[in-house]
Amino acid sequence: MNKTFLLLLISLLFISCKSNTDSKGPPNIILILTDDQGWGDLGFNGNKDLQTPNIDKIAESGVKFDRFFVSPVCSPTRAEILTGRHHVRTGVYDVSLGGERININEETMADLFKSSGYKTAVYGKWHNGMQAPYHPNSRGFDEFYGFCSGHWGNYFNPVLEKNGELVKGSGFITDDLTNHGIEFIKKNKDNPFLLYMPFNTPHSPMQVPDKYWDRFKNIDLTQKGTLSKTPDDKYSGINNKDENHSKAALAMSENIDWNVGRIIKTLKSLKIFENTIIIYLSDNGPNGHRWNGGMKGIKGSTDEGGTRSPMIISWKGNIPEGKQVNKIASAIDLLPTLIDLTGIKSKPNNKLDGLSLRQLIYQEDISWPDRYIYSYWRGELSLRSQEFRLDNKNRLYKMKEDPNQLKNVSTSYKETFDVMTEAKIKWENELLINIKTKDKRAFMIGHPDLKNTQIPARDAKSNGLIKRSNYYPNCSYMTNWVNIDDFITWDAEVAEDGKFEVIVYYTCAKDALGSEIELSFSDSNISKRITKFHNPKEYGRENDRSQRIESYVKDFIPLKMGTIDLKKGKGTLMLKGLKMAGKELIDFRLLMLKRI
Repeated sequence: MNKTFLLLLISLLFISCKSNTDSKGPPNIILILTDDQGWGDLGFNGNKDLQTPNIDKIAESGVKFDRFFVSPVCSPTRAEILTGRHHVRTGVYDVSLGGERININEETMADLFKSSGYKTAVYGKWHNGMQAPYHPNSRGFDEFYGFCSGHWGNYFNPVLEKNGELVKGSGFITDDLTNHGIEFIKKNKDNPFLLYMPFNTPHSPMQVPDKYWDRFKNIDLTQKGTLSKTPDDKYSGINNKDENHSKAALAMSENIDWNVGRIIKTLKSLKIFENTIIIYLSDNGPNGHRWNGGMKGIKGSTDEGGTRSPMIISWKGNIPEGKQVNKIASAIDLLPTLIDLTGIKSKPNNKLDGLSLRQLIYQEDISWPDRYIYSYWRGELSLRSQEFRLDNKNRLYKMKEDPNQLKNVSTSYKETFDVMTEAKIKWENELLINIKTKDKRAFMIGHPDLKNTQIPARDAKSNGLIKRSNYYPNCSYMTNWVNIDDFITWDAEVAEDGKFEVIVYYTCAKDALGSEIELSFSDSNISKRITKFHNPKEYGRENDRSQRIESYVKDFIPLKMGTIDLKKGKGTLMLKGLKMAGKELIDFRLLMLKRI
């Protein structure tokens, strides 16, 4: 029996196995997305300093895409996974201040699968909009537990959100998110479900339980980040953080692996493992110069190391086991692939940019045309073909031979260089118009999809001497309110007329008692005197394994201001002081508006 015929027979058998699952009903989907985990932070990709046996087993039992690419940072990748479209089409152009939101005319993966009868849930870091209609509960997800910001400041018993309500988390955040995922699986074992698990680790702050940290704290890592020979580039160079940062990232990766193992164990115990598609990937390159297979670039870079992600798809008994696909693929391909594999009838209204990877999964030696994968972030654009990368500065590299992008071969491959340069210009002209236009989307209040509207300090504009607790806004608060004439504003839009209970989450010193604040929008306003002081210290440093760059956190208390009557329309939402009794007014974290 010749090899070609044997491979064809194997492919037909796997396709036949897939059709046999029809009697079990549509397959479940579990999509696990990690945060700032590099291609090299897993055992199956060659990292010898950590152990990830559960994730490695998924790779062994499924198909590994060895050249899989995502965006250089968090929210763009999430948008591409959820929509199957380039993030610049979807309205996502930043990671905070509203630029992380997916436009409301975009359908999400959850919209499509929910309309096909799937139960849907997301547990973890959303990072594609906080207020409805950008909130996960208004993007097709029945259940949400986690946080909507780009990062969180505390991983142990943190304040989180459950379907719009603030709640207290239980234990280490990744373990807690997994607990919720497991309960969702148990609850829906007899229904087809889509479970999206966007873990927020190993994103900083570098916090991880002792049982994982203790294995790394006193060892010397054998594999370390490489030194690039192009110091002019923003994202190259030696490890610019202490080694504890790398150790903590690996410890957090081992914690992720343990939680993945818990999910697999649950599926097997419920006898639904063989009817569940599992996808595992990361949202961008590593958040530090640790070992990453010798590739140039880290998170934020449009080079190879900033955009190459681990990616596994496993469906026990229904797709090949232990297969490696070397053809390039991208985050935009996941939605069309899942539509194709599951056979759902719902079809997207918008044209998808991605391709179904079904043929690459099932077949061997297929005719698969070369393509370009575009990596864009904050004015930098690079193109990846199967063999080459044209970087942001129009330097051409042969990637298999030169993953660290040291030898510019643009003169040796002039025709390739010209064609890729032309494609780059065309993409810029056709797609970047979407983000060069000023963002006119206001922060929505009182959308009917959700009872509660959170308006965080993250999205606010400070005026006067008020400043953020940190340069990175996602988990920051407003402080230094030392001038009664200073104020905080948001560009807001009330979706429908209504009455809203107003709650301000604040801290203040004892001498601020008797101060008064006012919230106003258009012709409506409400004021309240501060009668309780709460002046806690920041915390987080005691749990950090490496010094963080983001804000430390503290506990804020609610001030119930009363009820405000808001009319539909756009305007400026303003929080200001009417009276200041002490040296400072308040520190501000969050405004909650509850529709009555």
